[in-house]
Amino acid sequence: MPPSDVITPTPTDEPVVLEYPDNRLLIDLCGAYDAHLAAIEKALEVQIIRRGNHLSVLGESDATAQAASVLNTLYARLEGGRAVEQAEVESLLRMGGSDAGTGVRQGDQLEMPVGETIEIQTRKKRVEPRTEAQKAYVKSLFDNELAFGIGPAGTGKTYLAVAVGVSMFIGGHVDKIILSRPAVEAGEKLGYLPGDMKDKVDPYMQPLYDALNDFLPGKQLAKLIEEKRIEIAPLAFMRGRTLSNAFVVLDEAQNATSMQMKMFLTRLGNNSRMVITGDRTQIDLPRGTQSGLADAERLLKSIPKISFNYFTSKDVVRHPLVAAIIEAYENEAAA
Repeated sequence: MPPSDVITPTPTDEPVVLEYPDNRLLIDLCGAYDAHLAAIEKALEVQIIRRGNHLSVLGESDATAQAASVLNTLYARLEGGRAVEQAEVESLLRMGGSDAGTGVRQGDQLEMPVGETIEIQTRKKRVEPRTEAQKAYVKSLFDNELAFGIGPAGTGKTYLAVAVGVSMFIGGHVDKIILSRPAVEAGEKLGYLPGDMKDKVDPYMQPLYDALNDFLPGKQLAKLIEEKRIEIAPLAFMRGRTLSNAFVVLDEAQNATSMQMKMFLTRLGNNSRMVITGDRTQIDLPRGTQSGLADAERLLKSIPKISFNYFTSKDVVRHPLVAAIIEAYENEAAA
């Protein structure tokens, strides 16, 4: 008897048979222990049977058609020299949407255009935006001197911004990278934490360090930080500076006050790029304090060459449960 979480559908239509000539790519398509196939089976309520270099997809016609589209798109990625990992499979399935119980959204065309690849080259890896919103966001980071990324946690706002910053830095387009966050959680408690100022604020900057460690070798990153060609500092440390020839990221901008946001935005210098990321649903400011992100969105939307990019739970690239959690909170707020 199969485990309770494995769906074994009763096929009601003719199976869809797919042929993949490159056996090496087929192995990557299926994933370790056929994990990618299992994810597609569970999401779309189909059964996928592998025989040689053929995959037979059984189930309802709409679901088998969507599964075939997912498989063909993933195989095309592999043919293009790009990796397929579990995150890519889950992201592509989410792009197809999910009605309750079936994992199929009627009328939507599932596609991830292989010919329109956007890739960010860093020292350690190539980074590829996975959703249309992420692609538009990355494009705007290259096209605009000031860009906003607004949306829920896990949508890649900060990660992609740091990747673009590293790419521009190693390409010689900027001389330094400056990453900042409001240390709102610290407040008056900052003085009670052990160590010097760097020790006190580093815990709040850790997500920025994590992103940089994904893109630059450890020794090189340490050297660049020591030389101050990469700076990671609280928002308050930006006051009085002019940030020229730099790629500047303000993360968690919803926790900047209106005055702090104005101060930060007016630091922009010549030959610099500035990215502001934030989530309007996670404001930690004291009650009654206006978020600088909301003010900036209201005041700056009509200014040319400033882009605003928005993300939803469909763009979440963390664990699939994160997307479900965000959707649940969004539904509650809308009720």
